[in-house]
Order: sequence, then C-alpha cells, then structure tokens
Amino acid sequence: MTSRESMLESIRTALGRTAGQAPDALDAPRLRVPPAKPPAIELFASNFERLGGRTIRVSGQGQVVDAIPALLEGRRAVASNSQFLRECGVADLKHVESGFTDREQLRAACAAADIGITSADYALADTGTLVMLASPQEARLVSLLPPIHVAIFPSGRILSGLDELLSVLPNPAGETSSMVLITGPSRTADIEQILVRGVHGPGEIWSVMVSEGQ
Repeated sequence: MTSRESMLESIRTALGRTAGQAPDALDAPRLRVPPAKPPAIELFASNFERLGGRTIRVSGQGQVVDAIPALLEGRRAVASNSQFLRECGVADLKHVESGFTDREQLRAACAAADIGITSADYALADTGTLVMLASPQEARLVSLLPPIHVAIFPSGRILSGLDELLSVLPNPAGETSSMVLITGPSRTADIEQILVRGVHGPGEIWSVMVSEGQ
C-alpha cells in the first residue's frame, strides 16, 4: 500500500466508509431568510446613501412626477418601457424619451442621454442594492449607459437581502437573460488605487421609493 492509499484508507476509516462506497446524497440547500427589520425602507435608504446613492421618497405614484422634475431640468432623459413608470406618468414628462422597441434607436438615445430612468424588480435592504432583471420592458442599456441612473420602484419590492431574493426568485436564469445587482454608483480603483466613479457605468445613482396603498 502506497502512502497515498494509506492516507485515504485512514480517512475512510475515520468517516466509517469503505473503498468504493458511493457518497451519501447531499441535503437540499437551504436559504436562511432573516426576519425583515421593521423599517426596511429606512435600512435600504441608509445603506444606499452610505454607498454614495441619493434617495427620494414619495407617498404614491401620483407624486412621482412632482418629485423628479428638478432632477431632470435641463437634461435629456431616456426611460425604460416599465409598466410602473407609465403608471407614474414618467414617460409624459418633458425631455423624457421612452417607448423604444428598436435596439439601435435605444442605443443611440441612451448614448446621448444624461439620465436613464428605470424601475427596479427588487431592492435589498441590508446592502442598499438594486436588482434589475433584463427584459423588453427593462433594457439593460437604460441603467448602464447614461451617466446618471434613476430607479423608481414601489417600496414593497424591498427585500431583506440576497437570501430572500433567491427564495423569491430561486431560478433567475429561467426568468431573465441577465440579473444585475447594482450597489452604489459605478466605481473602480484599478488605476494607481485611486477611486474613480463612473468608469464602467453611471457615476451618479438615485432611488425613488414609492409608498404603496396611498
């Protein structure tokens, strides 16, 4: 018996196994979803702002169009085809382009825009993260190409964290071609360890949280 075989035999003996014995089946993976902290919206806002994001809170869809005009003033914006944004009246705002179905037209509009406006499928309170699922209604270009990203979403989409997200959405690949987690403005320190924002995506990011049932 070689030293390798001797070592493996010792391990098998310690585990109570025999040579050639098939391993036992693994238990099904279990995700631990912590109980949501009562002020989930406060926790998300705190963590989002700690990362350099900015937040706006409104009480109902009807207040969105009154809350963001100052942010859009003098800037060209592109909005996704999200049903929630349409319900909020975002596409009707001055200087906001929306309703694109042709990818090249959307690309050109996003390249020329100052602001990309989307909704968000989910938000994670414990990290201040936006969760974006790519779809014909939520094209990735809108959140990635313009230098400023504004995400408008119902506060009811805020989850405790990644474990709860994967409980709600256990098979993301079956739902979308791409799931993007956005945690703060784009930043890198690859060059001489100097932190630079906006290199690989928007350098400024806003979340507009819309309280439901109002």
